[in-house]
Amino acid sequence: MNTWFSELQTHNVSLGLKIEDVLWREKTPYQELAVLQTEAYGRMLVLDGAIQTTSLDEFVYHEMIAHVPLLLHPNPRKVAVIGGGDGGAIREILQHTGIEEAHLIEIDERVVDASKRFFPDIAKGLQDDRTHVHFTDGIAWVKQARNFDVILVDSTDPVGPAEGLFVPEFYQSIYDALSEDGIMVAQSESPFLEPDIIQRVINGVSQAFPVTRLYLASVPTYPSGLWSFTLGAKKALQLPRQVPLKTRYWTPEIQKSCFHLPVFVEELIR
Repeated sequence: MNTWFSELQTHNVSLGLKIEDVLWREKTPYQELAVLQTEAYGRMLVLDGAIQTTSLDEFVYHEMIAHVPLLLHPNPRKVAVIGGGDGGAIREILQHTGIEEAHLIEIDERVVDASKRFFPDIAKGLQDDRTHVHFTDGIAWVKQARNFDVILVDSTDPVGPAEGLFVPEFYQSIYDALSEDGIMVAQSESPFLEPDIIQRVINGVSQAFPVTRLYLASVPTYPSGLWSFTLGAKKALQLPRQVPLKTRYWTPEIQKSCFHLPVFVEELIR
């Protein structure tokens, strides 16, 4: 087979990957879902033509969206993930022994089903007794949620159903859903290719939260390979807690260094 998958990451940038096999493809009630076997990155989950995760590099994104905020919270027990139907963020959250409840809010049940079937190592946390899966709209769910310690917005790009996850009103709803020491993190796209989205998220989060910080990680299959996360906290950030974790990207040193931004990113968010 000499078949290539191409993701149009922006109007003038695409990423091409050679495909060994199409393992699954369907039209869900919300989006086009595909699971592809690639030569370079192993199995790959694609939604509406956009790469969501691969078996080779998924650990970077999932470790960084989960561990960075959890270690900055003094005692996280009740955590939610909005989006993230592959289950990778839940898997990392459950490494923290104090976690009592991990809630996954995913609008598309078929994403969870495909992840359990084709990405069992990523989705394994979804079987844990502490995990509660809600198949519903994240915007509506967060409006009625209360007393969460950490909320992660593991969303797709800001198009279609995810558009409402990138507006100030949504970040205010997250603020209201958090406990007094609450922290949120949202994936906020690439500083190279989507600087306007980063500015949009930073501005929206800072309207709701007194503390707003940006941090970075390298995710090869995401646009440009350099990815950003925006953190909002109700209180001043303390030193990260020391917790033994089994990781492949995150380290205590990266926990500190990821907030030290290149000059061009500092200028972007200033």
